[in-house]
Amino acid sequence: MRSNTLNEYKKAIRKKYEIEKEREYFDYLNKPSRGKLRDFCWLIFEDNPTEDDLKVFRNLFSMDFDDTKKKKFKEQKDKFRPIETFFKGETDPSNIDAINLAAVMVDFHPRPFKKFHEKCRLEEAKQIGTIDKPKKAVKKEKEVINIFKWRKRYKSIGKNLRQVMALF
Repeated sequence: MRSNTLNEYKKAIRKKYEIEKEREYFDYLNKPSRGKLRDFCWLIFEDNPTEDDLKVFRNLFSMDFDDTKKKKFKEQKDKFRPIETFFKGETDPSNIDAINLAAVMVDFHPRPFKKFHEKCRLEEAKQIGTIDKPKKAVKKEKEVINIFKWRKRYKSIGKNLRQVMALF
């Protein structure tokens, strides 16, 4: 049985980052800085973010995303330090909101961590269910065999009973 933890979520995000930094947003993700990540974050949130992504934004920056608050957002540069060092592999952030924002920035799914954790728990449950299925199948097979044995016995008893009744 796999144990899906926050560390697995972080590893998966980092792997996705390694792929994404060579793609369309190379300028922002290759050699990330707090300023580049801040600008990239604004770019992502301007382009129809999901409700979960907006919650991540609100939790980390303590404000709702609004196009008119770009100046205030530009002051939030230090909030990107944990993400910058995480992408560079220098530190392992403990702030779940920063980790979730990193997942948004590299378009990792399932996100946020809550959904990742739920998906992993469902997969574990399915794996456990498939392990139990052979046991259930064997049990049902035995029940079917037992039913056939009883039918055979009842048929022979019925036959014998008819023979005895014929004597009278």
